[in-house]
Amino acid sequence: MSKVLIVEDERGVREGLARAVEKLGHEPVLAPGLTQAREVLSSQVVDCILLDIRLKDGDGLTLLREIRGTNLSDAPVIVATAYGDSERTIQAMRDGAFDYLTKPFDLSVLLATVDRAIKQVTLTRGVSSRPPEPHVEPGGQHALVGTSAAMLEVWKVIGRAAASSDPVLITGETGTGKELVARAIHRFSSRAREPFVGVSLAALPPTLIESELLGHEKGSFTGAIARHAGRIEQAGRGTLFLDEIGELEVTLQAKLLRVLQEREFERVGGTSRIPCEARIIAATHRPVRPGQAGAAVREDLYYRLAVIEIDVPPLRMRRSDVPMLVAHALEGTPARAVAEEAMARLQAYGWPGNVRELVHVIKRAAVMCGGEVIDVPDLPDVLGTSARDDGELGTLPLRDALAVVEKRLILSALERAGGNRAEAARQLGIARPQLYAKMAEHGIATRQEGK
Repeated sequence: MSKVLIVEDERGVREGLARAVEKLGHEPVLAPGLTQAREVLSSQVVDCILLDIRLKDGDGLTLLREIRGTNLSDAPVIVATAYGDSERTIQAMRDGAFDYLTKPFDLSVLLATVDRAIKQVTLTRGVSSRPPEPHVEPGGQHALVGTSAAMLEVWKVIGRAAASSDPVLITGETGTGKELVARAIHRFSSRAREPFVGVSLAALPPTLIESELLGHEKGSFTGAIARHAGRIEQAGRGTLFLDEIGELEVTLQAKLLRVLQEREFERVGGTSRIPCEARIIAATHRPVRPGQAGAAVREDLYYRLAVIEIDVPPLRMRRSDVPMLVAHALEGTPARAVAEEAMARLQAYGWPGNVRELVHVIKRAAVMCGGEVIDVPDLPDVLGTSARDDGELGTLPLRDALAVVEKRLILSALERAGGNRAEAARQLGIARPQLYAKMAEHGIATRQEGK
């Protein structure tokens, strides 16, 4: 029988998890806080740890770092929290968490995760997997925004990537934030104090890309009036980000492959071998996997770059993140809020330009609204009406599609009822407390109303 340590300060949740673990055939060991958890770990061997982040006596991530930074325990740690937080997710995965789950738990997912963790520790007991010690700026603000399930998976992979020095390939549609992902990997890695050097290969003339990446010696070609250190050299021991790797010509892809294989290069016109110490992260919006139609990257280069691959989801696949992205985009603008109907249209729209398009729309609307609240007339005509965008619901996961429809119905009922929530609840066929709960869930502002 395996032992599962449950570190949770809410008694009801703690005891519920204990019952679930017992049903799996394991022995639960309960700790309401960090102090008790440390006592357990110092006195007995456990096979899995369920760790809440926000505890009354401290931060669960502190215990995670203690566990992974010492021989306190080699048990896999499953981190749990009621708050979907990108930085916390990345930090947890970087610091060696086995997985990261958000409350309320999907019990089947939780139990499957515990089962996987125990199987892993059974196979690897005694093998050290301590990640490199990272350098992170304290209190820094993370530019990536979102709490959807799709983005939670991205945070997890960023955290794991940050703990290694292997090449990374980031894929995703234009405007999804691939460079932000690359910067997050760098920021949370042990290279954070070294340079982050980015180059857009699509923005450079093909004839200049080689010298821009590798550098050149004086006189190596017309106009080479002095020695030039290329981007690889400039990155030093930091991170080199190659944006739009799919735009690189095949001959240059071969040269990049040699750099990755041999970890050294020569400047154009030079003979000296220069070590490549930078971590390589590449990104593209084009197909790259072998066998994909129109694959823009050589197969051998793909396998060298995609040691870790991160696919950034398009905005239409994570529409529950739209309100948070809107709030982020409003920072520094004259506007302070978005009207309910306007927000409904923002969430219903398909966003072919993804986050980049959303930010542009919000920045423009904040200027055009002439006040502090963005409303429907301030949005561009392309957003159309909510009804016109119903076809987009077919591209959403079921949970997100239902959320969009539910929010529209509530807003429509409130509008017909003149803001009277009792009447709106009657029209919807639900109790008034249920309507209040749904309004809070969807971020629909409450208003004063008559009896």
